[in-house]
Amino acid sequence: MKTVRIIALRQDRKRLLEHLQDSALVQLTKAEKSRDGFRRVNVTPQMQVFERNVDLTQQALKILDSVKPEKTSMLDSFKGRREIDPDEIGEIAKDAKEVIEICSNITELDKQCSDNAAEQIRIKTQLAQLESWQKLDIPLNTTGTKSTAVFIGSLPEQYSEQRLKEALAKENPKLEFAVEIQYSEAAVTNVVVFTPQSQKTMAEEALRALGFARPMSPTHKIPKEKAERLRQKSEELRKSTEKAEEEIASYADARDKIKVTQDYFRLRSDKYNVINHLDHSKHVFVIEGYVPEEDCEKLEALCTRVATCTVEFGEAGDDAPVKLKNNKFAEPAQGILTMYAAPGKSDLDPTPILAFFFYFFFGMMFSDAGYGILMVIATGLMIKIFKPDKKMYNNLKLFQYCGVSTTIWGLVFGSFFGDAPAAIANMFTGTERVMAHSISNMGDPTPALMPWPTIDPQKDALTLMIISIAFGLVHILVGMGCKFVVCLRQKDYGGAFFDTGLWMLLLIGFAVLAAGMVTTPVLITVGAVIALACAVGLVLTQGRGKKGIVGKAIGGLASLYDITGYISDLLSYSRLLALGLTTGVMAQVFNMLATMMGTNVLGIVFMVVIFIVGHLVNIGLNALGAYVHTMRLQYVEMFSKFYEGGGKEFEPFSLNTKYIKIQEDK
Repeated sequence: MKTVRIIALRQDRKRLLEHLQDSALVQLTKAEKSRDGFRRVNVTPQMQVFERNVDLTQQALKILDSVKPEKTSMLDSFKGRREIDPDEIGEIAKDAKEVIEICSNITELDKQCSDNAAEQIRIKTQLAQLESWQKLDIPLNTTGTKSTAVFIGSLPEQYSEQRLKEALAKENPKLEFAVEIQYSEAAVTNVVVFTPQSQKTMAEEALRALGFARPMSPTHKIPKEKAERLRQKSEELRKSTEKAEEEIASYADARDKIKVTQDYFRLRSDKYNVINHLDHSKHVFVIEGYVPEEDCEKLEALCTRVATCTVEFGEAGDDAPVKLKNNKFAEPAQGILTMYAAPGKSDLDPTPILAFFFYFFFGMMFSDAGYGILMVIATGLMIKIFKPDKKMYNNLKLFQYCGVSTTIWGLVFGSFFGDAPAAIANMFTGTERVMAHSISNMGDPTPALMPWPTIDPQKDALTLMIISIAFGLVHILVGMGCKFVVCLRQKDYGGAFFDTGLWMLLLIGFAVLAAGMVTTPVLITVGAVIALACAVGLVLTQGRGKKGIVGKAIGGLASLYDITGYISDLLSYSRLLALGLTTGVMAQVFNMLATMMGTNVLGIVFMVVIFIVGHLVNIGLNALGAYVHTMRLQYVEMFSKFYEGGGKEFEPFSLNTKYIKIQEDK
């Protein structure tokens, strides 16, 4: 990675920034303050306009999707962005004003629908309040006539007319009144009370004592008439909402224009955000950032072609971002690495090693040739048909390589949709067949469909366990080897040979010793000598940082306890056996269920349905398990041996769009 400083004429700013954004060669740095002799140009108001337009288009698309959803399928997520010619940007800019007006209309119509909905709720509440007053033939806000006071309201209890009269008489025996019960239930009674105007105060006090309350929204209309008017208004609002939604739906044809316009304003917002942080003088401006070393000549040629400028390169410091560069085999695994962390300043790029072991272990866990072939075909078709963007392309290639590994391991384990070929053949012929003979029963006379010996996870579990742990040892040793190289690059020779090399040899010694137990006694002696020599070396060197002979001796002896950690790490690789066994057993169970109904028409239909559904379930569950556990083996077992991470990923100034991309050849 190199630092770059570009000093160009201000008159070329627009053209230069557009080409830099299109090329995605430079990650720009943003200093908090301008350098002496320069100043910042405040383009925040223009940037805010572009950001508001982005928000407006997003809101309009969301409204359109709620009113008239776009017809999509699950596979649409694999599609790449639409490619456009650079000349189309001008057409998009020309139509932007019209599109923004459409978006404004959509949001205004949606606001109208929201207001109508709120009003409908208010009307519904009013109708609920008026429901119990439908028998009343005078307005709710009536308070009386010249000679008579009228009280219309509610009491918080259920009253009959007789009981209410008794309650009022009890409150004030001198009160003269007449009552009408309009509505009565367990917790409320709607009443109308008539008294002489001369006794109005007395009536108020008596009613207040009983908890009397006037209606919350009294009206000058008779309740029945008011309710009818509210229903009419509700119907008008409903029609208004329908009309607004129809008008919103009429803009569905503009959805693509809204999308490209959103990207256009997003690009302009990004560019103006950059301008905000550039240093300007009267005639020139300065751009600073990072560029990958291999792109320096390309960047310089681009800048000098589109602007009058000077380009200066320098050495990047420890805080420089990291751009990963790998071949086609390893590149799909870069996403797995960056999910953990980008490489730090002292790290190796472990992507090639990660890629190999990821494909290898995934295939060993998924371990079915039929499933692997399906993965290869499906991912290949998706790449060819949908032409996905780079990130999705890499994800699909990752699973395509995993599919190849799965196919190979499926042939090793003798699994093709479990034992589907043998199960189907047995079902229709009645002759006992097996997929293949495992290495433990080669003498079995039962006919086999596969001519080569296989490792059956069910019959050869111990063998497969040993193989899994052996692969785990290789995996761990590779991680430790990376640590050895890192220490050598940092000229930490003690760390390389004593802290890493001796442990590697110790593990190799134990492996040779274990191999000797099942092969020849000579290996036992060789392994024991290597392990013992390395153990002595560790005791003598691991306490070298301690003070005093006693401290060094204790530190060296204590370091041998770390062997338990390595044993624990090795046992983690038993999951290779466990998941491989799970995939095969589940597949065989579904095959057994599929063939249990016989060869009649119903049995064949049942077989097809169970076969398809069962194996889809098996693929979904065990592909996810293989993916997760393979990542765990990389992150926990291997990365812990050498990888520190903590780097910052290279994020160039680029066309950060959601729906469109500029054709690269332009």
